[in-house]
Amino acid sequence: MRLNNSYSALLKMSLPLMLGTFIQSIVMITDASFLSRFSTLSFDASGNAGLIYVTLFMGLTGFGDAAQIVMARRTGEGKHGQVNGLLQSSFLINLVVGAIFFSLIMFVVPDMLKGYSRSQPLANEQIDFLMIRSFGFFMAAIMLSMNAFFMAIGKTWVIMLSTAVFAVSNILLDQLLIFGFDGLPAMGIKGAALASVISEGLAIVLLFIILMNSEERKLFKLFSTLDIKLKAIFKLVKIGLPLVIQGFFALATWTVFFTWIEQKSTYELTVSQNIRAVYFLAFVPIFGLGATTKTYVAQYMDVKNPKLISITVKRIQILTILFLILIFHGAILYPEFLVSIINPKEAYIEDSANILQLIFWSILIFGFSTPYFQTINGSGNTRVTLMIELISIIAYLIFAYLFIKVWDFEIQIIWTVEYIYFGTIGLLSILYLNIFNWRKKVY
Repeated sequence: MRLNNSYSALLKMSLPLMLGTFIQSIVMITDASFLSRFSTLSFDASGNAGLIYVTLFMGLTGFGDAAQIVMARRTGEGKHGQVNGLLQSSFLINLVVGAIFFSLIMFVVPDMLKGYSRSQPLANEQIDFLMIRSFGFFMAAIMLSMNAFFMAIGKTWVIMLSTAVFAVSNILLDQLLIFGFDGLPAMGIKGAALASVISEGLAIVLLFIILMNSEERKLFKLFSTLDIKLKAIFKLVKIGLPLVIQGFFALATWTVFFTWIEQKSTYELTVSQNIRAVYFLAFVPIFGLGATTKTYVAQYMDVKNPKLISITVKRIQILTILFLILIFHGAILYPEFLVSIINPKEAYIEDSANILQLIFWSILIFGFSTPYFQTINGSGNTRVTLMIELISIIAYLIFAYLFIKVWDFEIQIIWTVEYIYFGTIGLLSILYLNIFNWRKKVY
């Protein structure tokens, strides 16, 4: 059941993931667009609160990635009997971690926001959003485990379909709940949060129906017995914990970055939130092909031809750059139009457009670097990627602090820290793959 690495096979697997990420980006853009038209305060608050939520969400993503890597490895080895236990163990781990994150949002984050936010109305709006959005952790716990299984076996169209259901329902519910309709009160930022939680629930129902009626359920004997074992849990935690820490700090760093900008001025915060919303278009090929890289590398780790992985990674690299240019070229050619979709207010468009043009090339660096970085993850050397991530984050925070707090640079110059972050990740990943014997990893 090992995957083919031709360009057509790579596209067959990655295109549904890219389309799924694209749909999520459209949802994010739609959310931002609705809220910017509802009120600037809600727009800014949803951006900052959303980063807090996504920062914790990346913790769940780390364990989901671990499940994907290990299940793909077992599939490549033909050890189908172990997949059921890995999937069930993934559900348990994610639900426990999701409950911990939910508790943090409910009992810790509100006081934290009130303590460090320069604007108390902004802090209160963020709290309103998070009190509802945090229920999404339980949805995410289930969804990420099922997504990990489908990615591990290369059945990515399922993820695309569930994401489409999420997107359509979220957009419709946004319109109804944010602005109100036919007697429904306008809920504003609370409506945006509630729309996301309900939409995730609908996506999970679809995933569960497909999983329970799939051929793979019989092949892997999924849920035929209760098969949660400490050995499987420890394995997933060992592989996933570095990814959890890695994902958490990567997004936490951006949360700190936006907090520093908010403390600088609300104008520059709004400009930066415009960039953040458009930015996620660039992650469409990066995330989709990055997930593909992990699955392929994990399945190919036991093959005798050492060039097979390097050939596959180069092909993924070429596809990533091509799709980046296709999807994100507007950042160079028509940035004002992209920004106006997010936020039509003239006061913010020029500076936002200038930043988009400035950071376009940093995204290409990220696209070039990601296949190398995900090769290390797919090989199971997740502690190494954690170290690379932490070094890159430290460099990013040092320069961000200097640019914002010490030298008080203009917002356009502040955003050049993206080059430092992406460049460091790429350089360290290439050095590791060329110096160390990463192929001997056993898990």
